[in-house]
Amino acid sequence: MSSELEVTILTVEVMKNYINGKWVESKATETRDVFNPATGELIAKTPMSTREEALEAVKAAKAAYNRWRETPVFTRVRHLNRIRDAFEENFEELSKILTTEQGKAIDEARGEYRRTIENLECATSIPSLQMGYNTEDIAAGIDEMVIKQPLGVFFCVAPFNFPGMVPTWFWPFAIGVGNTYIVKPSEQVPMSQVRQFEIIHELGLPRGVLNMVHGGAEAVTALIESPDTAGMSFVGSSPVGKLLYKKAGEYGKRAQVQGGAKNFLTIMPDADLDRSIPAIITSFYGCAGQRCLAGGVLLAVGDIYEPLKKAVVEAAKKYSVGNGLEEGVQMGPLASKAGMEKVLRYIERGLEEGAQLILDGRGIEVKGHPDGYFIGPTIFDKVTPEMAIAKEEIFGPVIPIIHAKDLNEAIDIIHAVPYGNASSVFTSSGSIAREYQYRVKAGNIGINIGVAAPIATFPFSGMKDSFFGDLHGQGKDAVDFFTENKVVITRWF
Repeated sequence: MSSELEVTILTVEVMKNYINGKWVESKATETRDVFNPATGELIAKTPMSTREEALEAVKAAKAAYNRWRETPVFTRVRHLNRIRDAFEENFEELSKILTTEQGKAIDEARGEYRRTIENLECATSIPSLQMGYNTEDIAAGIDEMVIKQPLGVFFCVAPFNFPGMVPTWFWPFAIGVGNTYIVKPSEQVPMSQVRQFEIIHELGLPRGVLNMVHGGAEAVTALIESPDTAGMSFVGSSPVGKLLYKKAGEYGKRAQVQGGAKNFLTIMPDADLDRSIPAIITSFYGCAGQRCLAGGVLLAVGDIYEPLKKAVVEAAKKYSVGNGLEEGVQMGPLASKAGMEKVLRYIERGLEEGAQLILDGRGIEVKGHPDGYFIGPTIFDKVTPEMAIAKEEIFGPVIPIIHAKDLNEAIDIIHAVPYGNASSVFTSSGSIAREYQYRVKAGNIGINIGVAAPIATFPFSGMKDSFFGDLHGQGKDAVDFFTENKVVITRWF
Protein backbone atom coordinates (compact mmCIF):
# COMPACT_ATOMS: atom_id res chain seq x y z
CA MET A 1 0.00 0.00 0.00
CA SER A 2 1.04 3.54 -0.58
CA SER A 3 1.82 5.56 2.53
CA GLU A 4 -0.65 8.16 1.23
CA LEU A 5 -4.36 7.44 0.91
CA GLU A 6 -5.64 8.25 -2.56
CA VAL A 7 -9.27 9.14 -3.12
CA THR A 8 -9.43 6.71 -6.06
CA ILE A 9 -7.36 3.53 -5.91
CA LEU A 10 -6.26 2.91 -9.50
CA THR A 11 -4.76 -0.56 -9.05
CA VAL A 12 -6.18 -3.38 -7.01
CA GLU A 13 -3.42 -4.71 -4.78
CA VAL A 14 -3.24 -8.19 -3.30
CA MET A 15 -2.34 -7.74 0.35
CA LYS A 16 0.95 -9.25 1.49
CA ASN A 17 1.74 -11.18 4.63
CA TYR A 18 4.29 -9.84 7.08
CA ILE A 19 6.56 -12.60 8.37
CA ASN A 20 9.88 -12.29 10.17
CA GLY A 21 10.15 -8.58 9.44
CA LYS A 22 9.57 -8.96 5.70
CA TRP A 23 6.67 -8.43 3.32
CA VAL A 24 5.87 -11.74 1.66
CA GLU A 25 3.59 -12.39 -1.30
CA SER A 26 1.21 -15.24 -0.57
CA LYS A 27 1.35 -18.30 -2.81
CA ALA A 28 -2.37 -18.87 -2.27
CA THR A 29 -4.42 -19.18 -5.47
CA GLU A 30 -7.62 -18.04 -3.77
CA THR A 31 -8.25 -14.38 -2.91
CA ARG A 32 -11.18 -12.45 -1.46
CA ASP A 33 -12.31 -9.18 -2.96
CA VAL A 34 -12.34 -6.12 -0.70
CA PHE A 35 -14.92 -3.43 -1.52
CA ASN A 36 -15.45 0.15 -0.44
CA PRO A 37 -18.91 -0.26 1.14
CA ALA A 38 -19.92 3.32 0.38
CA THR A 39 -19.32 2.97 -3.38
CA GLY A 40 -19.23 -0.77 -4.08
CA GLU A 41 -15.80 -0.22 -5.68
CA LEU A 42 -13.22 -3.02 -5.61
CA ILE A 43 -10.24 -1.63 -3.68
CA ALA A 44 -8.06 -4.62 -2.72
CA LYS A 45 -7.74 -8.39 -2.60
CA THR A 46 -7.00 -10.56 0.42
CA PRO A 47 -4.99 -13.76 -0.11
CA MET A 48 -6.43 -16.83 1.59
CA SER A 49 -3.06 -17.90 2.89
CA THR A 50 -2.18 -21.57 3.05
CA ARG A 51 -1.49 -23.69 6.09
CA GLU A 52 2.20 -23.64 5.25
CA GLU A 53 2.28 -19.84 5.17
CA ALA A 54 0.61 -19.62 8.58
CA LEU A 55 3.16 -22.06 9.95
CA GLU A 56 5.98 -19.93 8.52
CA ALA A 57 4.73 -17.09 10.71
CA VAL A 58 4.67 -19.43 13.71
CA LYS A 59 8.23 -20.51 12.92
CA ALA A 60 9.40 -16.89 12.78
CA ALA A 61 7.64 -15.99 16.02
CA LYS A 62 9.07 -19.04 17.78
CA ALA A 63 12.60 -18.24 16.59
CA ALA A 64 12.28 -14.68 17.89
CA TYR A 65 10.81 -15.65 21.25
CA ASN A 66 13.83 -16.41 23.42
CA ARG A 67 15.74 -13.29 22.40
CA TRP A 68 12.62 -11.13 22.84
CA ARG A 69 11.79 -12.68 26.20
CA GLU A 70 15.33 -11.87 27.39
CA THR A 71 14.98 -8.26 26.24
CA PRO A 72 14.53 -6.03 29.31
CA VAL A 73 10.91 -5.05 29.85
CA PHE A 74 11.69 -1.34 29.64
CA THR A 75 13.26 -1.88 26.21
CA ARG A 76 10.17 -3.77 25.05
CA VAL A 77 7.97 -0.95 26.28
CA ARG A 78 10.06 1.64 24.44
CA HIS A 79 9.11 -0.12 21.21
CA LEU A 80 5.44 0.21 22.17
CA ASN A 81 5.97 3.89 22.88
CA ARG A 82 7.46 4.40 19.42
CA ILE A 83 4.54 2.58 17.80
CA ARG A 84 2.07 4.67 19.77
CA ASP A 85 3.78 7.90 18.68
CA ALA A 86 3.87 6.78 15.04
CA PHE A 87 0.17 5.94 15.07
CA GLU A 88 -0.48 9.40 16.51
CA GLU A 89 1.57 10.99 13.73
CA ASN A 90 -0.37 9.06 11.09
CA PHE A 91 -3.70 9.36 12.89
CA GLU A 92 -5.74 10.99 10.13
CA GLU A 93 -4.43 8.75 7.36
CA LEU A 94 -5.10 5.60 9.40
CA SER A 95 -8.63 6.81 10.14
CA LYS A 96 -9.38 7.43 6.46
CA ILE A 97 -8.10 4.01 5.42
CA LEU A 98 -10.33 2.44 8.05
CA THR A 99 -13.40 4.31 6.81
CA THR A 100 -12.59 3.47 3.19
CA GLU A 101 -12.57 -0.27 3.75
CA GLN A 102 -15.07 -0.61 6.62
CA GLY A 103 -17.54 2.20 5.94
CA LYS A 104 -17.98 3.77 9.37
CA ALA A 105 -18.20 7.54 9.68
CA ILE A 106 -14.84 9.29 9.81
CA ASP A 107 -15.43 10.55 13.36
CA GLU A 108 -16.13 6.96 14.41
CA ALA A 109 -12.89 5.85 12.75
CA ARG A 110 -11.04 8.59 14.61
CA GLY A 111 -12.63 7.37 17.83
CA GLU A 112 -11.49 3.83 17.06
CA TYR A 113 -7.91 4.98 16.56
CA ARG A 114 -8.05 7.03 19.73
CA ARG A 115 -8.93 3.80 21.54
CA THR A 116 -6.16 1.98 19.63
CA ILE A 117 -3.61 4.46 20.90
CA GLU A 118 -5.01 4.19 24.43
CA ASN A 119 -4.50 0.41 24.31
CA LEU A 120 -0.85 0.97 23.43
CA GLU A 121 -0.52 3.55 26.19
CA CYS A 122 -1.98 1.10 28.69
CA ALA A 123 0.43 -1.61 27.58
CA THR A 124 3.36 0.70 28.25
CA SER A 125 2.47 0.32 31.94
CA ILE A 126 3.52 -3.34 31.85
CA PRO A 127 6.62 -2.79 34.03
CA SER A 128 4.19 -2.17 36.90
CA LEU A 129 1.27 -4.34 35.68
CA GLN A 130 3.52 -7.39 35.32
CA MET A 131 5.04 -7.22 38.77
CA GLY A 132 4.68 -10.34 40.86
CA TYR A 133 4.55 -10.26 44.65
CA ASN A 134 6.77 -11.32 47.51
CA THR A 135 6.19 -12.54 51.04
CA GLU A 136 8.99 -12.79 53.57
CA ASP A 137 9.19 -15.32 56.38
CA ILE A 138 6.33 -17.62 55.40
CA ALA A 139 8.18 -19.94 57.78
CA ALA A 140 11.40 -19.50 59.75
CA GLY A 141 13.97 -18.14 57.29
CA ILE A 142 11.86 -19.01 54.20
CA ASP A 143 10.63 -16.46 51.64
CA GLU A 144 8.13 -16.91 48.83
CA MET A 145 7.54 -14.96 45.63
CA VAL A 146 5.59 -15.11 42.39
CA ILE A 147 7.26 -14.40 39.05
CA LYS A 148 5.07 -13.70 35.99
CA GLN A 149 6.62 -15.20 32.87
CA PRO A 150 5.59 -15.20 29.18
CA LEU A 151 4.54 -18.43 27.48
CA GLY A 152 5.65 -18.16 23.84
CA VAL A 153 3.75 -17.51 20.60
CA PHE A 154 0.19 -16.13 20.63
CA PHE A 155 -2.16 -15.07 17.84
CA CYS A 156 -5.50 -13.32 17.32
CA VAL A 157 -8.34 -13.77 14.85
CA ALA A 158 -9.73 -10.26 14.37
CA PRO A 159 -13.22 -9.10 13.28
CA PHE A 160 -14.34 -6.84 10.44
CA ASN A 161 -16.10 -4.19 12.51
CA PHE A 162 -13.09 -2.70 14.33
CA PRO A 163 -10.12 -3.62 12.11
CA GLY A 164 -7.82 -0.96 13.53
CA MET A 165 -8.46 -1.35 17.24
CA VAL A 166 -9.34 -4.91 18.21
CA PRO A 167 -5.90 -6.47 17.59
CA THR A 168 -4.48 -3.93 20.05
CA TRP A 169 -6.63 -5.42 22.81
CA PHE A 170 -4.10 -8.23 22.58
CA TRP A 171 -0.73 -7.89 20.87
CA PRO A 172 0.69 -4.85 22.74
CA PHE A 173 0.15 -6.68 26.03
CA ALA A 174 1.42 -9.97 24.63
CA ILE A 175 4.70 -8.61 23.29
CA GLY A 176 5.04 -6.19 26.19
CA VAL A 177 5.33 -9.09 28.65
CA GLY A 178 7.76 -10.95 26.39
CA ASN A 179 5.71 -13.14 24.03
CA THR A 180 5.81 -13.00 20.24
CA TYR A 181 2.67 -12.58 18.17
CA ILE A 182 0.74 -13.21 14.94
CA VAL A 183 -2.21 -11.08 13.81
CA LYS A 184 -4.79 -12.70 11.48
CA PRO A 185 -6.90 -9.75 10.23
CA SER A 186 -10.42 -10.15 8.92
CA GLU A 187 -10.17 -11.04 5.24
CA GLN A 188 -12.97 -8.52 4.65
CA VAL A 189 -10.95 -5.50 5.88
CA PRO A 190 -7.19 -6.14 5.61
CA MET A 191 -5.97 -2.66 4.68
CA SER A 192 -5.99 -1.11 8.16
CA GLN A 193 -3.66 -3.76 9.54
CA VAL A 194 -1.41 -3.64 6.48
CA ARG A 195 -0.90 0.10 6.94
CA GLN A 196 -0.28 -0.36 10.67
CA PHE A 197 2.38 -2.96 9.92
CA GLU A 198 3.97 -0.70 7.30
CA ILE A 199 4.37 1.92 10.02
CA ILE A 200 5.65 -0.62 12.56
CA HIS A 201 8.12 -2.00 10.00
CA GLU A 202 9.89 1.36 9.85
CA LEU A 203 10.37 1.52 13.62
CA GLY A 204 12.93 -1.23 14.14
CA LEU A 205 10.88 -3.79 16.05
CA PRO A 206 13.02 -6.97 16.04
CA ARG A 207 12.16 -9.47 13.34
CA GLY A 208 9.63 -12.12 14.18
CA VAL A 209 8.24 -10.40 17.27
CA LEU A 210 5.08 -9.26 15.44
CA ASN A 211 3.80 -11.00 12.32
CA MET A 212 0.67 -10.87 10.15
CA VAL A 213 -0.97 -13.58 8.07
CA HIS A 214 -4.08 -13.03 5.96
CA GLY A 215 -6.58 -15.76 5.25
CA GLY A 216 -9.51 -17.76 6.50
CA ALA A 217 -10.27 -21.09 8.12
CA GLU A 218 -7.20 -22.88 6.79
CA ALA A 219 -4.80 -20.36 8.28
CA VAL A 220 -6.66 -20.21 11.61
CA THR A 221 -6.75 -24.00 11.90
CA ALA A 222 -3.02 -24.16 11.28
CA LEU A 223 -2.34 -21.60 14.00
CA ILE A 224 -4.48 -23.48 16.54
CA GLU A 225 -3.09 -26.91 15.71
CA SER A 226 0.56 -25.87 15.68
CA PRO A 227 2.42 -27.28 18.71
CA ASP A 228 4.38 -24.03 18.79
CA THR A 229 1.52 -21.65 19.63
CA ALA A 230 0.52 -21.06 23.25
CA GLY A 231 -2.86 -19.43 22.85
CA MET A 232 -5.33 -17.37 20.85
CA SER A 233 -7.69 -14.41 21.11
CA PHE A 234 -10.83 -14.19 19.00
CA VAL A 235 -13.55 -11.60 18.39
CA GLY A 236 -16.51 -12.52 16.21
CA SER A 237 -19.74 -14.48 16.19
CA SER A 238 -20.59 -16.83 19.05
CA PRO A 239 -21.08 -19.96 16.89
CA VAL A 240 -17.63 -19.60 15.32
CA GLY A 241 -16.08 -18.54 18.62
CA LYS A 242 -17.50 -21.56 20.43
CA LEU A 243 -16.04 -23.91 17.81
CA LEU A 244 -12.61 -22.27 18.03
CA TYR A 245 -12.70 -22.30 21.83
CA LYS A 246 -13.42 -26.02 21.82
CA LYS A 247 -10.66 -26.67 19.29
CA ALA A 248 -8.18 -24.56 21.27
CA GLY A 249 -9.00 -26.63 24.35
CA GLU A 250 -8.43 -29.87 22.46
CA TYR A 251 -4.94 -28.68 21.55
CA GLY A 252 -4.16 -27.41 25.04
CA LYS A 253 -4.16 -23.72 24.13
CA ARG A 254 -5.17 -20.75 26.21
CA ALA A 255 -8.10 -18.95 24.64
CA GLN A 256 -10.14 -15.79 25.16
CA VAL A 257 -13.13 -15.71 22.85
CA GLN A 258 -15.38 -12.66 22.54
CA GLY A 259 -18.65 -13.66 20.87
CA GLY A 260 -21.89 -12.06 19.79
CA ALA A 261 -24.31 -9.93 21.76
CA LYS A 262 -27.87 -8.75 22.21
CA ASN A 263 -27.48 -5.72 24.43
CA PHE A 264 -30.55 -4.32 26.18
CA LEU A 265 -31.04 -0.65 27.00
CA THR A 266 -33.63 -0.37 29.78
CA ILE A 267 -35.39 2.98 30.16
CA MET A 268 -37.16 3.44 33.50
CA PRO A 269 -40.14 5.79 33.99
CA ASP A 270 -37.98 8.23 35.99
CA ALA A 271 -35.27 8.52 33.31
CA ASP A 272 -34.19 11.98 32.14
CA LEU A 273 -35.41 11.48 28.59
CA ASP A 274 -33.91 14.60 27.04
CA ARG A 275 -30.44 13.69 28.24
CA SER A 276 -30.86 9.98 27.52
CA ILE A 277 -31.96 10.10 23.90
CA PRO A 278 -28.56 11.01 22.35
CA ALA A 279 -26.89 8.09 24.14
CA ILE A 280 -29.68 5.73 23.12
CA ILE A 281 -29.51 6.72 19.46
CA THR A 282 -25.73 6.45 19.16
CA SER A 283 -25.79 3.08 20.96
CA PHE A 284 -28.00 1.62 18.24
CA TYR A 285 -26.77 3.51 15.19
CA GLY A 286 -23.07 3.99 15.92
CA CYS A 287 -20.99 2.10 13.32
CA ALA A 288 -24.33 1.30 11.64
CA GLY A 289 -25.11 -1.06 14.51
CA GLN A 290 -22.14 -3.30 13.68
CA ARG A 291 -20.68 -3.54 17.17
CA CYS A 292 -20.64 -6.21 19.83
CA LEU A 293 -21.46 -3.24 22.07
CA ALA A 294 -24.33 -1.99 19.93
CA GLY A 295 -27.79 -1.55 21.34
CA GLY A 296 -29.83 -4.65 20.58
CA VAL A 297 -33.23 -3.99 22.16
CA LEU A 298 -34.81 -0.89 23.68
CA LEU A 299 -36.79 -1.87 26.79
CA ALA A 300 -39.38 0.75 27.72
CA VAL A 301 -40.58 0.23 31.29
CA GLY A 302 -44.00 1.43 32.41
CA ASP A 303 -45.42 4.72 31.21
CA ILE A 304 -42.16 5.90 29.62
CA TYR A 305 -43.13 3.78 26.61
CA GLU A 306 -45.07 6.30 24.51
CA PRO A 307 -42.91 9.40 25.11
CA LEU A 308 -39.75 7.33 24.60
CA LYS A 309 -41.00 5.91 21.32
CA LYS A 310 -41.90 9.36 20.02
CA ALA A 311 -38.55 10.89 21.04
CA VAL A 312 -36.51 8.04 19.53
CA VAL A 313 -38.30 8.24 16.18
CA GLU A 314 -37.84 12.02 16.02
CA ALA A 315 -34.12 11.74 16.79
CA ALA A 316 -33.56 8.86 14.37
CA LYS A 317 -35.15 10.79 11.50
CA LYS A 318 -32.50 13.50 11.94
CA TYR A 319 -29.59 11.05 11.86
CA SER A 320 -27.48 11.72 8.75
CA VAL A 321 -26.46 8.78 6.55
CA GLY A 322 -23.78 8.91 3.86
CA ASN A 323 -20.24 8.19 2.80
CA GLY A 324 -18.25 7.99 6.01
CA LEU A 325 -15.41 10.03 4.53
CA GLU A 326 -17.66 13.10 4.38
CA GLU A 327 -17.41 15.29 7.46
CA GLY A 328 -20.66 15.51 9.41
CA VAL A 329 -22.00 12.13 8.34
CA GLN A 330 -23.19 10.29 11.44
CA MET A 331 -23.73 6.82 9.99
CA GLY A 332 -22.02 5.16 7.05
CA PRO A 333 -22.99 2.02 5.11
CA LEU A 334 -22.99 -1.56 6.26
CA ALA A 335 -19.51 -3.03 5.88
CA SER A 336 -20.48 -5.52 3.17
CA LYS A 337 -23.24 -6.39 0.74
CA ALA A 338 -23.76 -9.68 2.56
CA GLY A 339 -24.11 -7.81 5.86
CA MET A 340 -26.66 -5.45 4.33
CA GLU A 341 -28.68 -8.36 2.93
CA LYS A 342 -28.67 -10.08 6.31
CA VAL A 343 -30.09 -6.98 8.01
CA LEU A 344 -32.76 -6.66 5.31
CA ARG A 345 -33.77 -10.27 5.96
CA TYR A 346 -34.17 -9.49 9.66
CA ILE A 347 -36.40 -6.51 8.84
CA GLU A 348 -38.58 -8.74 6.66
CA ARG A 349 -38.70 -11.35 9.40
CA GLY A 350 -39.75 -8.77 11.96
CA LEU A 351 -42.67 -7.80 9.74
CA GLU A 352 -43.58 -11.45 9.16
CA GLU A 353 -43.66 -12.08 12.93
CA GLY A 354 -46.02 -9.15 13.54
CA ALA A 355 -43.78 -6.28 14.61
CA GLN A 356 -44.78 -2.81 13.43
CA LEU A 357 -42.22 -0.87 11.39
CA ILE A 358 -42.54 2.74 12.52
CA LEU A 359 -39.36 3.94 10.78
CA ASP A 360 -38.22 2.15 7.63
CA GLY A 361 -34.59 2.56 6.59
CA ARG A 362 -34.83 0.32 3.54
CA GLY A 363 -34.32 1.86 0.14
CA ILE A 364 -32.55 4.93 1.47
CA GLU A 365 -30.91 6.96 -1.29
CA VAL A 366 -27.51 8.48 -0.67
CA LYS A 367 -26.71 11.05 -3.33
CA GLY A 368 -23.82 10.01 -5.54
CA HIS A 369 -23.60 6.51 -4.06
CA PRO A 370 -26.15 4.29 -5.79
CA ASP A 371 -24.06 1.14 -5.25
CA GLY A 372 -23.33 1.61 -1.55
CA TYR A 373 -24.51 -0.79 1.14
CA PHE A 374 -26.79 1.65 2.93
CA ILE A 375 -29.69 1.06 5.30
CA GLY A 376 -31.15 4.03 7.14
CA PRO A 377 -32.22 4.17 10.80
CA THR A 378 -34.96 1.60 11.35
CA ILE A 379 -37.34 1.21 14.32
CA PHE A 380 -39.78 -1.58 15.18
CA ASP A 381 -42.67 -1.20 17.63
CA LYS A 382 -44.98 -3.91 19.02
CA VAL A 383 -42.01 -6.25 19.46
CA THR A 384 -42.41 -9.27 21.74
CA PRO A 385 -39.58 -11.21 23.40
CA GLU A 386 -40.04 -14.38 21.33
CA MET A 387 -39.48 -12.58 17.99
CA ALA A 388 -36.19 -13.13 16.19
CA ILE A 389 -35.43 -9.40 16.13
CA ALA A 390 -35.77 -9.39 19.94
CA LYS A 391 -33.39 -12.25 20.70
CA GLU A 392 -30.95 -12.61 17.79
CA GLU A 393 -28.03 -10.34 16.91
CA ILE A 394 -29.04 -8.23 13.89
CA PHE A 395 -25.74 -6.32 13.50
CA GLY A 396 -27.38 -3.40 11.77
CA PRO A 397 -29.13 -0.05 12.43
CA VAL A 398 -32.37 -1.48 13.79
CA ILE A 399 -34.10 -0.61 17.09
CA PRO A 400 -36.68 -3.13 18.33
CA ILE A 401 -38.81 -1.62 21.13
CA ILE A 402 -40.31 -3.88 23.80
CA HIS A 403 -42.69 -2.65 26.49
CA ALA A 404 -42.14 -4.09 30.00
CA LYS A 405 -44.49 -3.41 32.88
CA ASP A 406 -41.76 -3.17 35.55
CA LEU A 407 -38.07 -3.78 36.27
CA ASN A 408 -38.58 -7.44 37.14
CA GLU A 409 -40.20 -8.16 33.80
CA ALA A 410 -37.44 -6.22 32.02
CA ILE A 411 -34.72 -8.29 33.69
CA ASP A 412 -36.57 -11.52 32.88
CA ILE A 413 -36.63 -10.48 29.22
CA ILE A 414 -32.91 -9.71 29.30
CA HIS A 415 -32.06 -13.06 30.88
CA ALA A 416 -34.13 -15.00 28.33
CA VAL A 417 -31.53 -14.40 25.61
CA PRO A 418 -28.28 -16.42 25.62
CA TYR A 419 -25.97 -13.41 25.38
CA GLY A 420 -24.49 -11.34 28.18
CA ASN A 421 -22.12 -8.79 26.72
CA ALA A 422 -23.56 -5.49 27.97
CA SER A 423 -26.68 -3.79 29.27
CA SER A 424 -27.57 -0.26 30.31
CA VAL A 425 -30.24 1.29 32.50
CA PHE A 426 -31.45 4.89 32.43
CA THR A 427 -32.94 6.02 35.73
CA SER A 428 -32.86 8.74 38.39
CA SER A 429 -32.99 6.17 41.17
CA GLY A 430 -29.83 5.00 42.85
CA SER A 431 -31.57 1.94 44.28
CA ILE A 432 -32.81 0.86 40.83
CA ALA A 433 -29.36 1.40 39.36
CA ARG A 434 -27.77 -0.72 42.06
CA GLU A 435 -30.36 -3.48 41.68
CA TYR A 436 -29.77 -3.48 37.92
CA GLN A 437 -26.00 -3.75 38.15
CA TYR A 438 -26.35 -6.45 40.81
CA ARG A 439 -28.91 -8.65 39.06
CA VAL A 440 -28.35 -8.32 35.32
CA LYS A 441 -26.10 -11.04 33.90
CA ALA A 442 -23.95 -8.99 31.57
CA GLY A 443 -20.25 -8.29 31.64
CA ASN A 444 -20.46 -4.54 31.02
CA ILE A 445 -23.14 -2.45 32.74
CA GLY A 446 -23.98 1.15 31.92
CA ILE A 447 -25.91 3.51 34.17
CA ASN A 448 -27.30 6.55 32.38
CA ILE A 449 -24.88 6.03 29.51
CA GLY A 450 -25.15 4.07 26.28
CA VAL A 451 -23.79 0.56 25.93
CA ALA A 452 -20.70 0.61 28.13
CA ALA A 453 -17.28 0.29 26.44
CA PRO A 454 -14.51 -0.17 29.03
CA ILE A 455 -11.39 1.96 28.71
CA ALA A 456 -8.05 0.27 28.09
CA THR A 457 -7.14 -0.20 31.76
CA PHE A 458 -10.30 -2.25 32.41
CA PRO A 459 -11.13 -5.70 31.02
CA PHE A 460 -13.48 -5.93 28.06
CA SER A 461 -15.88 -8.16 29.90
CA GLY A 462 -18.66 -10.46 28.75
CA MET A 463 -20.82 -13.28 30.15
CA LYS A 464 -22.90 -16.24 28.99
CA ASP A 465 -22.60 -16.89 25.23
CA SER A 466 -20.86 -13.55 24.68
CA PHE A 467 -17.57 -14.81 26.10
CA PHE A 468 -15.72 -18.11 26.37
CA GLY A 469 -12.69 -18.22 28.62
CA ASP A 470 -11.79 -16.64 31.95
CA LEU A 471 -9.41 -13.73 31.29
CA HIS A 472 -10.63 -10.96 29.01
CA GLY A 473 -8.82 -8.56 26.70
CA GLN A 474 -7.28 -5.25 27.83
CA GLY A 475 -5.64 -4.16 31.06
CA LYS A 476 -4.45 -6.47 33.82
CA ASP A 477 -6.60 -9.33 32.53
CA ALA A 478 -4.53 -9.25 29.34
CA VAL A 479 -1.27 -9.30 31.30
CA ASP A 480 -2.47 -12.32 33.26
CA PHE A 481 -3.65 -14.09 30.10
CA PHE A 482 -0.29 -13.71 28.39
CA THR A 483 1.78 -14.82 31.40
CA GLU A 484 1.92 -17.71 33.82
CA ASN A 485 2.83 -17.55 37.49
CA LYS A 486 5.95 -19.25 38.75
CA VAL A 487 6.12 -19.60 42.53
CA VAL A 488 9.62 -19.56 44.02
CA ILE A 489 10.15 -20.60 47.66
CA THR A 490 13.63 -19.86 49.02
CA ARG A 491 15.70 -20.75 52.03
CA TRP A 492 19.44 -19.98 52.31
CA PHE A 493 21.72 -21.85 54.71
